[in-house]
Amino acid sequence: MSNPTHPPAVGVLDQGPELTFPPGFLWGAATAAYQIEGAAAEGGRTPSIWDTFSHTEGRVVSGHTGDVACDHYHRMPDDVRLMAELGLKSYRFSVSWPRVQPGGTGGVNQEGLDFYRRLVDELLANGIEPWLTLYHWDLPQPLEDAGGWPARDTAGRFADYASLVADAVGDRVKYWTTLNEPWCSAFLGYGSGAHAPGRSDGADSVRAGHHLMLGHGLAVQALRAKLPQAQLGVTVNLYPVTPASDAPGDVDAARRIDGLANRFFLDPLLRGSYPADLTADLAEVTDFGHVRDGDLEIISTPLDLVGINYYSRHVVAAPVAGEEPEKYWRAPSCWPGSEEVRFVTRGVPVTDMDWEIDAPGLVETLRRVHEEYTDLPLYVTENGSAFVDTVQDGRVDDVDRLAYFDAHLRASHEAIAAGVPLRGYFAWSLMDNFEWAWGYTKRFGMIWIDYDTQARIPKSSARWYAEVIRRNGLAAQ
Repeated sequence: MSNPTHPPAVGVLDQGPELTFPPGFLWGAATAAYQIEGAAAEGGRTPSIWDTFSHTEGRVVSGHTGDVACDHYHRMPDDVRLMAELGLKSYRFSVSWPRVQPGGTGGVNQEGLDFYRRLVDELLANGIEPWLTLYHWDLPQPLEDAGGWPARDTAGRFADYASLVADAVGDRVKYWTTLNEPWCSAFLGYGSGAHAPGRSDGADSVRAGHHLMLGHGLAVQALRAKLPQAQLGVTVNLYPVTPASDAPGDVDAARRIDGLANRFFLDPLLRGSYPADLTADLAEVTDFGHVRDGDLEIISTPLDLVGINYYSRHVVAAPVAGEEPEKYWRAPSCWPGSEEVRFVTRGVPVTDMDWEIDAPGLVETLRRVHEEYTDLPLYVTENGSAFVDTVQDGRVDDVDRLAYFDAHLRASHEAIAAGVPLRGYFAWSLMDNFEWAWGYTKRFGMIWIDYDTQARIPKSSARWYAEVIRRNGLAAQ
């Protein structure tokens, strides 16, 4: 299905003194429910796996939880006004599944849905397009107790939940993302245990990945039946994967990690199949017996758009004889079936997450998805950086983050000039927030949050981004 709102992004670039983006380019910012809402036990909301995980000793830095977070649940109208002041054209938010359907099955919690009805109304009243993500990792705890994403039934429950949300706000929300970063849900949640629910089982992580995609496909079908005019998509986190050298072992290490990081999801979603080399790599982990006839047809149900979250590049190599295993990012921790692949650091600048800054990798990623997989409109649904910020004289001058955004927007412009149908960009994140297992120790926001007072301070990057939106472009270098 075509996207009638945003015209094709190819061949309409102003190559004058400014780097101008196509007319109608969708400028936005993104957040996630558990990271900002707070009100964890208010309004009928029940625990998610992240509530349980963060309240388990040793799981999150300093014992931080999302119980209060940014208190967005209570401060939402003011936060939307801040978005309007920045000139955002769209806001990508997620719905908290346990807030609208306690227990993950059965009846709907109208008080929870009312919050999202009010949010959508506030956004529209301020000229901001709502972009709704159904799942950003907060599985209702009772569904985890029943088996979680490794259990096939969870996929069906997700489709039911999607229908409930569509009934509530489908008349006012055009853009829908089913899942955010299923790789993280599957491999960090069920492989390494670094994220909720904190389980460590390679076979479970592979099953979880499949059932997440199955739930996505079922949800797309349910949404399409109710909302035929909606723009439906999924968001995947992707990485360019580069071998450290031309040595055969390094090249094969890159192939393996590319399979697990990228093709595990891109191929089923956009080609309706798993890559043969990937299933061979995972043969010692699983026989893929959890894949039933018809699953891949459901998973590859046609979409209207693809969201891409981009942060960094992976450079990988084969193991070195005699080197200590602790120097490897070993497969059982995140990457089932890829034992002892080395992740190589290159000595380039990094963010506070220790992620290498690699803006050209965004061009590479966008071009690959377009040239190898799909002609669908693409959106950068997350891109951003954590740095150590300080408040001085009431200001937060986050020059490193501003430079990061600038470089990646120039990369986005380069991708469009190369023919990629990139239709929008969402900065991560609108505001500082609960950064998952890092708690409140990492700041990604364009808006500073004082977690003691809940004061909001737009950082220099926010003011800069507002000017980019106003001009629909960047000054040429």
